[in-house]
Amino acid sequence: MLEVTNLHAHYGSSHIIQGVDLIVRPGEMLGIFGRNGVGKTTLLKTVAGWIAPTAGDIRVDRQQVGGATPDHICRLGLGFVPEDRRIFPGLTVEENLALGWMQAPRRSRAANREAMDRVYRRFPRLHERRHQAGNTLSGGEQQMLAMARVMVGETKILLVDEPSEGLAPMIVADLYAILRDMKEAGAAILLVEQNIAQALTLCDRFVAMERGRLVFQGNAKQQTDCDKLLSIMAV
Repeated sequence: MLEVTNLHAHYGSSHIIQGVDLIVRPGEMLGIFGRNGVGKTTLLKTVAGWIAPTAGDIRVDRQQVGGATPDHICRLGLGFVPEDRRIFPGLTVEENLALGWMQAPRRSRAANREAMDRVYRRFPRLHERRHQAGNTLSGGEQQMLAMARVMVGETKILLVDEPSEGLAPMIVADLYAILRDMKEAGAAILLVEQNIAQALTLCDRFVAMERGRLVFQGNAKQQTDCDKLLSIMAV
């Protein structure tokens, strides 16, 4: 579903992503772990088209998208939930959600409405606040909205950056339940998360990053691999 080969990306003269290779298959979650500043967010932004790669290939459902615009990549079924959520503050909750319809421009109006209704059933709090402006929501509600916005489209690949940061445990549990549902429905998920213990309960595989490179890959169901990851993170 998602294949990255020898990917490089720069901020100006700074070489941030240095030869990353990874694959995420349908119905699989791949965790990306590492300390702050090692390039995790930059990797997601490059895959999503927010940053142009300087070398390497990115394939979404076998289509080469390296250097393509974010809207083109989005319409191929890739959804991105960034760390800062990117909620439009002056739009209502429902207007923010409706932007997710842009991922499925050929879908009927009735199908769009059904997708919205499914999201409201999953997030009743957003339904209660559907006429409120985005900037009036709490941090947890904004994270729900950011997640729900990709759910109303036709997301086959989901990139999620630090979904649990600064949120109450109950909200985090809800968000992880949604990620589990999307994974079981066949989505390929690339997850950046500082809460390693929480993430490993849902990930199938993981990679560890240091200075823009992948330094270790492991199976989240193998305790020896998880122990190795924790030892790398502790250094």
